[in-house]
Amino acid sequence: MKHIEHFLASCLLCCNIVGALTACSDEPDTSNFYTFKGQMMSDYLKTHENYSQFAALVERTGMNKLLSTYGEYTCFAPTNEAMDNYLKKKGLTSFDELTFEDIDTLVRTHLVKDMYTTADMNDGVLSTSNMNRRYIEVSHGLDDHGNAVVFLNGTSHIIFELQDDSVENGFVQPVTEVLESSNRMILDMIELNPRISLFAKAVRSAGFANELYAYRDEEWEKIRQNYQRVRYVSHVNKETATVPDERRIGFTVFTPTDSVLREKYGITTLEQLYQKACEIYDVQYPEDVDQPYHDFAHISHEKNPLHRFLAYHILTRDVKGWNYLTPYNDIGIETREMNPVDWYETMLPHTMMKFERLTVRKWAGPSTIGQRYANRRWDDEFQIPGVYIYPTVETDYKQDALNGRYFYVDDILAFDDQTRNEVFNGLIRMDFSTIFPELMTNDIRLNQRNNGVKYNDPDYDETGKYGRNYYFPNGYLDGVTLNEGSLFVYRRPHDWYDSYEGDEMNLFKDFDFTFRLPPVPFDGQWQIRLGFAAEPTRGVAQIYYDDKPQGIPLDMTKNLSDASILGSNWKADYNSMTSLELSTDQKELKNKGYYRGPTGGYHYPYGGGNDHVYFARQANTYRMVLCTANISAGEDHYLRIRCVSAKQGNDNEFMLDFLELVPRSVFGITDEGAMEPML
Repeated sequence: MKHIEHFLASCLLCCNIVGALTACSDEPDTSNFYTFKGQMMSDYLKTHENYSQFAALVERTGMNKLLSTYGEYTCFAPTNEAMDNYLKKKGLTSFDELTFEDIDTLVRTHLVKDMYTTADMNDGVLSTSNMNRRYIEVSHGLDDHGNAVVFLNGTSHIIFELQDDSVENGFVQPVTEVLESSNRMILDMIELNPRISLFAKAVRSAGFANELYAYRDEEWEKIRQNYQRVRYVSHVNKETATVPDERRIGFTVFTPTDSVLREKYGITTLEQLYQKACEIYDVQYPEDVDQPYHDFAHISHEKNPLHRFLAYHILTRDVKGWNYLTPYNDIGIETREMNPVDWYETMLPHTMMKFERLTVRKWAGPSTIGQRYANRRWDDEFQIPGVYIYPTVETDYKQDALNGRYFYVDDILAFDDQTRNEVFNGLIRMDFSTIFPELMTNDIRLNQRNNGVKYNDPDYDETGKYGRNYYFPNGYLDGVTLNEGSLFVYRRPHDWYDSYEGDEMNLFKDFDFTFRLPPVPFDGQWQIRLGFAAEPTRGVAQIYYDDKPQGIPLDMTKNLSDASILGSNWKADYNSMTSLELSTDQKELKNKGYYRGPTGGYHYPYGGGNDHVYFARQANTYRMVLCTANISAGEDHYLRIRCVSAKQGNDNEFMLDFLELVPRSVFGITDEGAMEPML
């Protein structure tokens, strides 16, 4: 209660100063914070002798000013013993031997701008980066006395007897070791681990070094200050957005260990790995078999089988942790009915990888509930267990680098016939924010502070207290072009918005927006569907596929109960419908190019509470078929969305919540009474 009282008190004060908050900064504006009379985090560190060395560094960097003001922080405070051990490991006798920059990095590594108790710390990484913009790895185990404790970055753990110590502006979590983050690049990090030496050698030999040392777009640093904060209105919500702080490049690598390659395939040499790659990719790319680059001497060529084999193990984004491979905290996914799934493109052109967290016991098979798998499909038609992804590596090695991270897998990953034609031969649903790698690499996707607590933002909030909204000018997102009048916004997650996985992307103003579609796995006829929420304030847009207009414009002001769609035939409670009624309902919608929202997606009630409001029961949250086209799997294809509405003047809105790529094997069902899955 005391935190709520302090929050309300600070809100009253902030009403008088909100007009002064104009700058976008990673640091809070401490000059306007309400200061409490109780013990703040800075006082706690000063008055507890066991943290005196860390407290001295906090003072030296000036961070004590921040920690003495109102906010929500977690401090992973190293004990004096931990600090002494750190000096010994570095061969130092005093922290005076470190530069100011080194000390500043050390202090910021232990501070997080959000409040975390140990109960909030799930395996993977914390949902908020530390003040050094790196993510702290979380795992669970036992201390020397048999207590269940939280481990951080592998070897340091929160001291059981001292955990969850609260102060006025957050929590202090004393730790047994100083936390460190590596400043190495991802390829260097992989090469330091002898358990994956063959894979590391292959990646280096196949010429990936130039790509895997990329880290930051320096040109963006020069121009980002030219873009100002913008205001917009979405339905009744008044919000602001800024451009991203950085444009980082990142990678996620899935590495089979030497033992996996040896025991499963008898592979111990680079040439044997090349031969295995030929087995897989000569079938997929027969036109390259007789080319001069198809031999062991040319493994660095992008069309060489080994190069392709390795490229499929690398994502073109930095997935911040094992728990980010699928939607963080399963936000908006009914996990009793549907496994959380996300799809990401790999470095092998025109390919994707499917990631799945297993939550539905009905489809568990030999897999483990709660774990994450790649390229898995287990249902009535196919039983393919996929490749298991390990949450962590041995404590002797770090897996997060400056520009990415790697994960062990229990088998090789392959874009082979089984993956293309069986695992991927179904509905591919992608939250719009997953289509663009930059959103994950730059900590934009699913940025939600306070662990999902349902706070609404004040009108035109500029503090980013519960998360930030972003907009993307031309050139920031690869494969995207916008006309001068467009505003393309990412709206951070809200648990009670009509948004799949909590977040959404929106076009505003007189928009004309083109983006490269995610690749389909095989040639054929595909439907492209858009999931969204209709609102009376939204507009109308013409859709183009590869520059060809598709049907009549899409009107986002109409819901499924509109007279032009189902009218009085709309029935919200699908659970009360018979199987015949359900199939008739789907057929009637399908004939007009519509589908209900997915039954496996939900949001919380607008007024609060924990009930699940399912998208399939709402007339305004549905899917529309944008087009049906014959798509070539090995080519780039584009979707264009152009505003054709004038009723909102120059302030139109178009919602991009999720995209579906649907093969004919799914949408082509025509048997009497047969239905496509509603999940």
